[in-house]
Amino acid sequence: MTGKNSSRQPKDFLLPIGVDCRIGRLTIVAPTKKRKGGYTVWLCRCDCGSEITLDTRCLQRQTVTDCGCVSRVKPGQRDITGMRFGKLTAIEPDGQVIRGSAVWLCRCDCGGKVHTPLHQLTAGYRKSCGCLSHPERKNYIGKRFGRLTVTSYAGKRDGMHRWKCVCDCGNETIVGQTLLQSEKTKSCGCLQSEIYRENLKLIDGTSVTILKRTKNRLIASNTSGHTGVYLNRRNGKWVAQITFKGKTYYLGSYADKKDAILARKRGEELHDEFLEWYYANHSKNGNTKLKEQ
Repeated sequence: MTGKNSSRQPKDFLLPIGVDCRIGRLTIVAPTKKRKGGYTVWLCRCDCGSEITLDTRCLQRQTVTDCGCVSRVKPGQRDITGMRFGKLTAIEPDGQVIRGSAVWLCRCDCGGKVHTPLHQLTAGYRKSCGCLSHPERKNYIGKRFGRLTVTSYAGKRDGMHRWKCVCDCGNETIVGQTLLQSEKTKSCGCLQSEIYRENLKLIDGTSVTILKRTKNRLIASNTSGHTGVYLNRRNGKWVAQITFKGKTYYLGSYADKKDAILARKRGEELHDEFLEWYYANHSKNGNTKLKEQ
């Protein structure tokens, strides 16, 4: 019989089932010792890498053709399950969306896994879990990097080898190998804190740097037009205050804003006296360099 529908399989047609047979995205690996409804249960591997078990009748009727990964791809979303991008093989979408692009869980040839947006894969920006951009593991145990001494290997994350280190201050931290080699990380963070405090020029709890910068600069929320003066909306009065050596001093509450500003200016004499004392006692170049800043 020849005709339009002659190539269709009859409704009762059943596929032959055996090892290496493919059903949709599934490849039959081996029979198991289990049986279901009198049918052999088979171990199957999906193209995404997941494994499931299905009985012969289910496979023959093709009621299940994947491990479920296809159903996790939302309508209108591109299905890249099993596709390769450099050293990465797409496994399944993880449900996240970044800038309109679905995020996929991918397995790297090195054994690592990474979550990356679809557009980075298709554009060629992401080709590995990070192992391509990071150097091979080296033996750094006992070596020093700045204030850090390497004590043991801490595993691999995002393609980067990580090392457990002890800082000279006594704290322990885990640092990536690339960060150690490039000397971008030299301490547990204490070094940066010391540099920060030095840059602030802290004297008796007061930062000369911040004091100079904020003396004549209004904060974004200021509505009075003068630093340290604000309107108390509960009683409708203007409040003057000033912060010095880590403490805030109340300078009074006034019905007239001009009086509050005047009180604030009198309080600023504390700042002026402090800066004059600092220039005279802590300036490396006498009283000239800091005054000119």
